[in-house]
Amino acid sequence: MAVKGKPKKTEVVPTELAPTTEIETDGIEVIGEAGNGLSSAVEGEYTAQQLTVLKGLEAVRKRPAMYIGDTGPRGLHHLFIEVLDNSVDEALAGHCDHIDVILHADQSVSVIDNGRGIPTDIHPEVGLPGVEVVMTMLHAGGKFGGGGYRVSGGLHGVGVSVVNALSEWLEVEVARDGALYYQRFERGSPVTTLKKLKATQKRGTKVRFYADREIFGDYRYDPNFFIKRLRELAYLNPTVTFTFTDELNGKPKQTFHYTKGIASLVESLNENKDPIHKVVYFRNAREDTEVEVALQYHTGYQETLLSYANNIHTVEGGTHLSGFKTALTRVINQYARKAGLLKEKDANFSGDDVLEGLTVVVAVKLLHPQFEGQTKTKLGNMEIQGLVNSIVGEAFSEYLERNPSVARKIVEKALTAQRAREAARRAAELVKRQSALDSGSLPGKLADCTERDPSKCELFLVEGDSAGGSAKMGRDRRFQAVLPLRGKILNVEKARLDKALENEEIRSLITALGTGISLDTNGSASSGESDSRFDISKLRYHRIVIMSDADVDGEHIRTLLLTFFFRYMRPLIENGHIYVAQPPLFRVRVGKDEQYYAQTQEELDEILKRIKKKNVQVTRFKGLGEMNAEDLADTTMAPEKRVIVQVQLEDAMEAERIFTTLMGDKVEPRRQFIEEHAKEVTDIDWHF
Repeated sequence: MAVKGKPKKTEVVPTELAPTTEIETDGIEVIGEAGNGLSSAVEGEYTAQQLTVLKGLEAVRKRPAMYIGDTGPRGLHHLFIEVLDNSVDEALAGHCDHIDVILHADQSVSVIDNGRGIPTDIHPEVGLPGVEVVMTMLHAGGKFGGGGYRVSGGLHGVGVSVVNALSEWLEVEVARDGALYYQRFERGSPVTTLKKLKATQKRGTKVRFYADREIFGDYRYDPNFFIKRLRELAYLNPTVTFTFTDELNGKPKQTFHYTKGIASLVESLNENKDPIHKVVYFRNAREDTEVEVALQYHTGYQETLLSYANNIHTVEGGTHLSGFKTALTRVINQYARKAGLLKEKDANFSGDDVLEGLTVVVAVKLLHPQFEGQTKTKLGNMEIQGLVNSIVGEAFSEYLERNPSVARKIVEKALTAQRAREAARRAAELVKRQSALDSGSLPGKLADCTERDPSKCELFLVEGDSAGGSAKMGRDRRFQAVLPLRGKILNVEKARLDKALENEEIRSLITALGTGISLDTNGSASSGESDSRFDISKLRYHRIVIMSDADVDGEHIRTLLLTFFFRYMRPLIENGHIYVAQPPLFRVRVGKDEQYYAQTQEELDEILKRIKKKNVQVTRFKGLGEMNAEDLADTTMAPEKRVIVQVQLEDAMEAERIFTTLMGDKVEPRRQFIEEHAKEVTDIDWHF
């Protein structure tokens, strides 16, 4: 979870599979072995002369967003992903076990592997060395049926040639066939020939590139992006060691290597929870497809489902995840019936019942992945669903039979979830029925707006009736609604949804928004499947602004609200509907007509240093309730003056960990987190 970027003003706007490898199995249950695996003006004459032919990589430089999505931070960091994918594909093919990444002080990036090295011999059709072909020609490589790779994670991307085209310079070193080779390119064009530098017994490829500032502007890389991806790949590739050196920020080298693979990832995700059994891990391969699953139940209520295909995080799920869920539900129901834990008159467990408190990672490697969905990260291969269903069904059935005490705990947890979920369903339906657009059914404390187009409407969630009163007076009632919340809402991280729905403030919030809620504790987002109980199309306000005091209590209220949205209305975050207001701590008045606002002590000091006038009065607000309507309008509510920031979900895995740490049952991880970050806090009334 992240508050995106710098606070800014906003306005209301209408291969062949790698050989089977052994992984460390200490502390996990391993089942099975790898098997067999647009203008309307009238123009002049239109002839061949008017056709523009872009040669080589000119098209990439002319329209870079077509190839990398955009030329902002996302596109910039995608260059690194493209180069890294090539090295990881060498690992997938079983030819690489070490990948080093360096973020240099000059903001160039190096990716170094010990794979086979890019071919240096002459390509028979184009008469150029393989290195130059790969670096200067689109859709040239070993992943398009030439036999170089069968399983590839980089197949979905645009290739290193696009990185070359969008770099001010790129240098490549290749060690293979007993020699070290070097070639340099500038903005996609070779400026040297491929040179043989010296003899070497090493092998591998090093690519160092400097992204073109003519394309990306005055950029700066985010080292956390590099760390996140390398850590993720290390979990998915247990035979590969990844390192990251951040020379730009002067940080020491970090090493990522997890011999237990995705089982270690599950352990990490559950480190602040109370597991009820060891991690269960199984791996099998059939029909040229490898399936890996690691799972563990804990005593909590949230589910965490992560799925991958050829090292790509399929954030929208897909057929592999559907196959897993089908098998899990079937196997637990069969065991419960066989063991007499479900009686003849009892209803079967639903998928939601057996997912409560489950952390699972499903990873598949296949020859020809087909991706679909809004972000192109939903696996669509239909044959994978049945294959995963079969493999998981056999392996998990075997596990339950061998571990009856654990099996009973899992079934009992599902029974409890079934009863609680039915209670939650009834409560959720009641709340949803009350959320019709008719103003008579809306919460009594809600001061609604007159505009009925949701895309133009805002809802301010305000702490307390006092601040709510000022907000109601300071708002533009045409498009701004205000909902005062009394005190702190229930911490849903520690309570099941049926208990949360008994909280009056949560019920008022759900009714005001109009969407209903998801009974899937991942907000119906991670599974890639819709939840009919949550309907984002019925959202009554497209901008929801959390407006709490700039102190510790206010930050606590903000975190409680974000926890609720993350757990039960996650699409609101994913679709950019959640914002956080930035109210000031100080007001500076100079005489009768001149005034300034500051959010921090540092800003206040700068203002006082800048104005250097007499008759200066500084007011420190203890809370929104002390601000009058004019102050709130000037600083926090009026679109042309305010500062609000959008909340975006950049790393669901890290957000899951943080919410569990800060809001979960265990005290020790929270204490440790506070101790680790205490030195970062300079103003206890503002920073969090």
